[in-house]
Amino acid sequence: MAGTLSKEQRQKRIQDIIARDSVSTQGELVKRLQAEGIRVTQATVSRDINELRLVRLPVGKGRHRYALAQTAGHVGAQEELARLFQNFVHDIDRGENMLVIRTTDGHATGVALVLDRVRRDDIIGTLAGEDTIFVVARTTADAENIMEEFHAMMLG
Repeated sequence: MAGTLSKEQRQKRIQDIIARDSVSTQGELVKRLQAEGIRVTQATVSRDINELRLVRLPVGKGRHRYALAQTAGHVGAQEELARLFQNFVHDIDRGENMLVIRTTDGHATGVALVLDRVRRDDIIGTLAGEDTIFVVARTTADAENIMEEFHAMMLG
């Protein structure tokens, strides 16, 4: 498999690599793909990671690895969300019906993914970057309630 692959082929290779090996950074993933003869840039790998909804899981001693997000039911997602908030969320702020959640670097996407899985009627949607999640609540009152709930989860 050398050269330029289709997006689907490249993403399948990424899934195979992270299932087989512990990969902790985008740069490391780029090197693994290039070692297989696949021409790819870090920007492309970054987009692939987002599209594949990969999450960074802690593996101890401050290290992380990419993994496919596990599908979970509402109850499992709620428990996972509480765990993620305790471990990775360090600030929550609100303006009207919008919340901004600050996480440890590299964890916003994973937290937002689990938050999306909870499928709450009071949340219209989320948008995540490297360390920030933007949450749009249905109403200002919903945002106030969500913020209180999230603060409680964050504090344990």
